[in-house]
Amino acid sequence: MIGLSEKRANKTEKEWKNMAKRKICQAMAVVLALGMCTTGLTGCGNEKRADGKTEIEVVSYKPEAVKAFEKIEKQFNETHDDIHLTISSPNEAMTILKTRFIREDYPDIIAIGGDINYSNFLDADLFEDISDLDVVDTVKEAYLDMDKELEFIPKDGTYALPYAANAAGVLYNKDMFAENGWKVPTTWSEFTALCDEIKESGTLPLYLGFKDTWTCLAPWNALAVGLCDSDTCNQVNMGNTTFEEAYSPVADKIRTLLDYAEDNPYAYSYNDACTAFARGESAMYTIGSYAIPQIKSVNPDMNIGSFTFPANDNEADNVLNSGIDLQFSVMKACKNKEAAYEVLEYLYSDETIQTYLDDQGGIACKDGDFAIPDTLEDMQEYIKDNRMSDYQDHHYPSEMSVDAMIQTYLLDTGDNAKEKFLKKFDSDWKRYNRDLIREVQDYQKEQEDAK
Repeated sequence: MIGLSEKRANKTEKEWKNMAKRKICQAMAVVLALGMCTTGLTGCGNEKRADGKTEIEVVSYKPEAVKAFEKIEKQFNETHDDIHLTISSPNEAMTILKTRFIREDYPDIIAIGGDINYSNFLDADLFEDISDLDVVDTVKEAYLDMDKELEFIPKDGTYALPYAANAAGVLYNKDMFAENGWKVPTTWSEFTALCDEIKESGTLPLYLGFKDTWTCLAPWNALAVGLCDSDTCNQVNMGNTTFEEAYSPVADKIRTLLDYAEDNPYAYSYNDACTAFARGESAMYTIGSYAIPQIKSVNPDMNIGSFTFPANDNEADNVLNSGIDLQFSVMKACKNKEAAYEVLEYLYSDETIQTYLDDQGGIACKDGDFAIPDTLEDMQEYIKDNRMSDYQDHHYPSEMSVDAMIQTYLLDTGDNAKEKFLKKFDSDWKRYNRDLIREVQDYQKEQEDAK
């Protein structure tokens, strides 16, 4: 990986702080305009406690994992005499964090996903390089690569410790498959042939539930990782390709799904789709493993499997859609980095990771003998072989509303629907990433001039 240019690397600390604050202020403009405020959280890593222990504060964006973190926090504090760990998992954590950053009220460590928020915070120079942390060497290569591809400008070093990941492909009714002798497809041709066979049997092959626009991103992402380069968004920023070119096969194949789905999928929500699939109204459901708890709440005994979306006619070209659901970054402002490192070492122990996975499910980002949920058994070889790639939408700015764009495209029955959709994708990308594109291309020029 090429390092930062000398020009960028030589910025003063004051310049970096001002730039960081400016970027975060931009991200928070709407929130602050609405008069939202931060409550209940204060920085605590800069001073020792009354008992002499060093306080390390972790703020996590996953309120659903609060019980797991409470258990981990308790276990840590019971086994450490010199450090006290506090893990907070507030609602609206990202809003709280951005507000605190503006106030320069930083926690010691933040726990966030591998998405555009991580990219923005990293670009604002808020994170410490943790390359010298021993456990970094135990992270699965695929997840380190995902974080690298989230860098707007290539940076030397490692700035996050990937912890837990999820996976998305196609959920299927294992009992229904067994009863009918249907086999899990490994190529696109096998997949469409299976859908034809299921349809002919009188069963609905797929449920989509596209009323909630975000659900359109599930099959989009799962197809895109197999049909496009993992760094497609970066390549567009560099001017090496366009979305019209890169996403053309994705746009074709996601439209094909409509032939095998419920009539008018835009009338049915995510909850509707989960319920219908749970009740056996379709053989498959194009959603991620995160939907399984919702499905099981309707049918606790349902035997659910999940397979990698076979986007290609050569199985070797298929890639599992897996993204970093949780990772830890040490803030540059942390004044107790040695203590923060000790916390990360504890969090990355096999026992602690398993505690988290037992509560939240998912895939460990660390190499090791961690159990994979039965529902992801068909994806196991992809996980072992690091045949995984990040969700494309982790690179999309929220302002683009790509989910709504996909829904609009699928609703459009005109002959030029795909052309309109992809041209809009390119034009909106330039609109919402104008400054970033300029920064990336300036960096490219600097590198070329330096040769």
